[in-house]
Amino acid sequence: MPSHALRARAQSRVPDLCGAGRRLIGWALATAACLSLVVVSPAAALDANAPADTHIVTDSAGRTVTVPNRIARVQAAGPPATVLLYTLAPEKLIGWVRKPSPAELEFLNPKVRELPEIGRLTGRGDTANLEVVIKAKPDLIIDFGTVNPTYVSLADRVQAQTGIPYLLIDGRLASTVASMKLVGKILGVDARAETLADKAAAVMGEAEQTVAAVPEAQRPRVYLARQASGLQTGNRGSINTEIIERAGGINVATGGREGGGLFNVSPEQVIAWNPDAVITVDANFFASVHSTPAWSDIAAVKQNRVFLRPDLPYGWIDEPPSLNRLLGLQWLLRLFYPQRFNGDMRVLTRDFYKQFYQVELSDAQLDRLLAGTRGP
Repeated sequence: MPSHALRARAQSRVPDLCGAGRRLIGWALATAACLSLVVVSPAAALDANAPADTHIVTDSAGRTVTVPNRIARVQAAGPPATVLLYTLAPEKLIGWVRKPSPAELEFLNPKVRELPEIGRLTGRGDTANLEVVIKAKPDLIIDFGTVNPTYVSLADRVQAQTGIPYLLIDGRLASTVASMKLVGKILGVDARAETLADKAAAVMGEAEQTVAAVPEAQRPRVYLARQASGLQTGNRGSINTEIIERAGGINVATGGREGGGLFNVSPEQVIAWNPDAVITVDANFFASVHSTPAWSDIAAVKQNRVFLRPDLPYGWIDEPPSLNRLLGLQWLLRLFYPQRFNGDMRVLTRDFYKQFYQVELSDAQLDRLLAGTRGP
């Protein structure tokens, strides 16, 4: 086994100070503080046994990992990491965890459309074979998302078995800016990462200021409808509804499994909640909701406030929960509080796709993306 794989083991956990810090001292100061929790060591000399062409990185789980100074090939462990890597350094991405569909490929840069499918190492339905991973010869594996003992154990095991350094990067929305800057520094794309992180910070700051100015009694009560029936939703506080809540929507769904996550509800429960707005990720539900008797008495349906989130090449709510949610946050703010914003969502969408996804959208593509964002 390569020596760097033996040295790069889990040693400690970084305290979860970012959320509390932002509540106490505000977004900009707390983001700077969070950056100090995740350190890229300046030189390999900090590890007497480290090869001269490597350096030490401390990831979001507090694991010290020896990585090459020059990283040309990176594997994403799961879908959120794919979005992160495609956005920051598409030229370094070696393959897809799932080959995008033709409809998705249309909204991705032509330079990455022919990348092979390698499979996923993490999350539901992990499909990657470690022999395939080794054969692909990545310089580094990155996972972007939840950081807990389960993911630490997986990262340690894969790293030990393959000899490939494996980093865990915090994927919470509140940590987006710090995580983007960290990964940009590791991959040697600091300038692009700084530019996009500044944009992300501006979006987060806009949301924070907007919501702070709206009394809770004036915030919309929102239901996230998943599946064709609309009867699967995300529990309050879950990663699936994180941007709805950050945009000032009061998630009506409570009572799911402890710790958040998806759960199923009955039509009677949705009627009892009677949300002011429904956000759906399912086109079939969006097409049928107004002709389904069980939904006819719900305020959001009667007031024509059912909205379909765009999903090409990535969903604006989650699917996956990554940088794609930044545009979803801008959309939801304008959906919930239209009187507070000027400008056209078409302009914001075109700019985001150009800056983050490196594609120029045609008017026809914009029409298709935004077809359900203003209701049926």
